[in-house]
Amino acid sequence: MTKPHYLTAEGLERLKKELSRLTSVEREAAARAIAEAREKGDLSENAEYDAAKDAQGMLEMRIAKLQNLIANARVIDESKLNTEVIQILNTVRIKNVDNKSIMEVTLVGESEANLEEKRLAVSSPIGRGLLGKKKGEIAKVETPSGMVAFEILDISI
Repeated sequence: MTKPHYLTAEGLERLKKELSRLTSVEREAAARAIAEAREKGDLSENAEYDAAKDAQGMLEMRIAKLQNLIANARVIDESKLNTEVIQILNTVRIKNVDNKSIMEVTLVGESEANLEEKRLAVSSPIGRGLLGKKKGEIAKVETPSGMVAFEILDISI
């Protein structure tokens, strides 16, 4: 059984738009590139043909991944979120206990994660470590650089 993929309504719409663009525009462009390369002669020595076939393969993998994500999507009803314990779509202010730095992140599904926008995947080490914690608790998180303790300062929606 495939695990559900949690996202916002906007995130699901973004995935659907990308899938539509890939299947209607990019797929045709890949087929044209292969046809053009095929016309250039011997396929066994045609690097352009090989590159076009590789690009098509990567495109088809991305399409399959998006189809899987959309098929297993579970849109989160933001009206049912609370701020008692940390859960997906909560914005959390945390303080690194060791260096006292404070950061604010929003926990999201993997496909919506973006560190520049301070959107952290719930499946990341820090995301997993924060889930279920309450304001005032210390979350001890195993990161690639070792154990880090975060104090939960605030939970919001």
